[in-house]
Amino acid sequence: MPRRAKRDAVRASYATKAALALVLAGALTACTGSSDTEDGNDGKPGGSSASPSAAEPGKYSTLPEPCDAVGTGTLRDLLPGAAAAEDEGTAAPSPSADPYEGEPSATYDTDRRVGCRWKNATTLSTRHLNIDFERVVSYDPSVSDDEQAAQLYVKKARKAHIPLAPGDGSTDSGPGGDSDSDSGKDPGASGEPDKSGGKTPEGHASPTEESGKGHESDGAAGTDEHGKGGKSGKSGSGDDGGEDGEGGASDSPGSDTPTPDEDLAPRSLDDLADAAYLDDELHTADSGIHRDVTLVFRTANVIATVEYDQWVTDKHRIPDSEELQEKARKLAGHLAEQFED
Repeated sequence: MPRRAKRDAVRASYATKAALALVLAGALTACTGSSDTEDGNDGKPGGSSASPSAAEPGKYSTLPEPCDAVGTGTLRDLLPGAAAAEDEGTAAPSPSADPYEGEPSATYDTDRRVGCRWKNATTLSTRHLNIDFERVVSYDPSVSDDEQAAQLYVKKARKAHIPLAPGDGSTDSGPGGDSDSDSGKDPGASGEPDKSGGKTPEGHASPTEESGKGHESDGAAGTDEHGKGGKSGKSGSGDDGGEDGEGGASDSPGSDTPTPDEDLAPRSLDDLADAAYLDDELHTADSGIHRDVTLVFRTANVIATVEYDQWVTDKHRIPDSEELQEKARKLAGHLAEQFED
């Protein structure tokens, strides 16, 4: 029995040591685990803050159908000659064609950009209307679609030399004085003279360089023939200055020194969408006399552009700035409402 007792004692000793080892190991594991857990908790907040969250997507994910965005009543107002020609049955090349049916613009991605254009020609003038919708998408996760659209809008306004209104909102708007000051550039100092003076509302142009050429270019010369070099409403002499001082229906007794109407000058608009501006240019190149009104507005992540111009065959009749601007603004208001619906 002594041997058995000895073996039992040895086994008991081993069991005690094993139990003690397990207790020590468990305690060590618990300490290490808690330490690791605490370290992990300390690291998690830092890790989550280090990875920026993606910016909010834009408000608009689709664009309206541009050729359906302008109603027939509005088109009748914008293209008055089409209504008269329609009544006479000569508005369209075929009897079944609708004179107010626009032509879609060719774009690479209709989810991102769409447009439509209309044209109407009479014996006296030709008018073109073009609308364009662009849905802006930011590929920078730290910049939202709306912010990207605001930056693009500012670039467009600066390119057109439009002074930015407070709240037109972009990081680029701070140093805008550089570009805005260019809008007051010296007349004739560049290929775009008199951005303000040349765009007088009545534009009493007495262009010496355009003779009878303007009569032929008016209609088919069309939308793309915008001779930038002749973009100024020159006052004063010229071949027609003496005999037609009244300059058609738009001149006044003081037409030799026209005073620009500040209300009709290129400017920012504070009552349309999130931001908007209107540009008005009178072109008097030898390709013909035409006035181009461009209105651009931004709503959230969409930038809409309205281009409306009138070409005339008689160089003594200057397209009326107030009429074209009023119609362009009215159309832009209708388009902006469609985005709000």
